[in-house]
Amino acid sequence: MTISISQNPVELGQTAGKIGAELIRKSIQNQGFANLILATGTSQFETLKQLLAEKDIDWSKVTVFHLDEYLGLPITHPASFRKYLLERFFVHVPQLKAYHLIDGENDPGKECERLSALIQNHPIDVAFVGIGENGHLAFNDPPADFETENPYLVVNLDHACRMQQLGEGWFPNLEAVPTQAISMSIRQIMKSKAIICSVPELRKAQAVKECLEGEITNLHPASILQSHPECRIFLDKPASSLLSNH
Repeated sequence: MTISISQNPVELGQTAGKIGAELIRKSIQNQGFANLILATGTSQFETLKQLLAEKDIDWSKVTVFHLDEYLGLPITHPASFRKYLLERFFVHVPQLKAYHLIDGENDPGKECERLSALIQNHPIDVAFVGIGENGHLAFNDPPADFETENPYLVVNLDHACRMQQLGEGWFPNLEAVPTQAISMSIRQIMKSKAIICSVPELRKAQAVKECLEGEITNLHPASILQSHPECRIFLDKPASSLLSNH
């Protein structure tokens, strides 16, 4: 695990996006294709923007999965992560080889089985992720399941997670925030060859400290990233403000 600190979210996203793009190019050069995981949420705005600005990525050789989606939320809802990726990324790369979105309106068990079968045939080269205010990785809230080998699972969203979604402006009130989601599992994320983790803003500082300087524990799910040999963490000054060594 390496940590890079930028002055602000824009610089953070530019740095993370450039390094992620280079990893994608190398995968295509070495094996003829690249399989990605894309995260969503406000922490990914600048990283995705930089990825799209990068030149010389042959997107026709890239397959994309995403991390999580609310159960029962229509794709037309402002908080839908499918909507987010379609509008912020996929519409700009129409030549993409394939993308596999989580359908939160489908039968949850069948949807997990469908996606699990797909991703098992597409080993992930680069995963773009973030860290939640409660330390979650994807929608694996504490205490996260570190043991399941299932690539996707149905999870319950805790109060802190739902408050974060409300605070970011995706929902009008707490009651409107779903209580369950389909999430990629911790072990599936950790199988990625490389991980790019973008974490801006002061509101993430406590979680950053707990996950990057504390012990590895499912009570701080993203702490598992400490054990990944090719994980790069990108923070801005406010997000890194509680770290003892930075």
